[in-house]
Amino acid sequence: MTKLSVNLNKIAWLRNARGGFNPDILEMASICISSGADGITVHPRSDMRHIEPEDVINLKKFTIQKGVEFNIEGNPFSEAENDYPGFMNLVGDNIPNQCTLVPDKADQLTSDHGWNLTEENSKLQEIVDQLKNLGIRVSLFMDPDLDQISRAKSLGVDRVELFTGPYAHSVVEGTVENIIPTYQESLSHAISIGLEVNAGHDLNLNNLKNFLNLGTIEEVSIGHALISDALVYGLENTVKMYKSLCI
Repeated sequence: MTKLSVNLNKIAWLRNARGGFNPDILEMASICISSGADGITVHPRSDMRHIEPEDVINLKKFTIQKGVEFNIEGNPFSEAENDYPGFMNLVGDNIPNQCTLVPDKADQLTSDHGWNLTEENSKLQEIVDQLKNLGIRVSLFMDPDLDQISRAKSLGVDRVELFTGPYAHSVVEGTVENIIPTYQESLSHAISIGLEVNAGHDLNLNNLKNFLNLGTIEEVSIGHALISDALVYGLENTVKMYKSLCI
């Protein structure tokens, strides 16, 4: 069964829009876990538009207490800036179960592409080795590209997270049958070379089940769509709805 990790970025974003402590991120995390979520994901950024360093510290303690997984995702080359300690410092101080490395820029609205591993990767190799030495499972955010996935394997990562934005877009456009073979082949290839597979980005109640039917996917990380649906169905019911689709 695929695990569901709930990304709490939008909860933190709503809190930060007003300031103060409402909504309380630990209370929302507790509702997610009690409703069936298998883990919590955060994607801290240097502008701290949503998740802040203190959130990472508190959620690390929370996930240990609840016995669930903690996934920190982001760009490993994001350096310290003002009150932001830098991505690798944040990870090193709050050892997560999994670290998902994403090639996004500081001012990017959201992640929109996977790593291009045809370029020089010595620095990324160093990052992977450092995380592995800390006992952290390492996943790379990747496009559904066979060559790139093979290159990810050569870096010694444990998993790849397939960027599902194009899939979700194709569902809306009615062209999903054109792109499904690409994802199917990428999933099968990753598994055949010894990689486990996660998936994320724009997955929602309308497209999640069909994507998971493609094969063995270890985990999906869902934030924006799930929190948006919670405005209609409530957070507890929404998490249960998503979890019911994680076959």
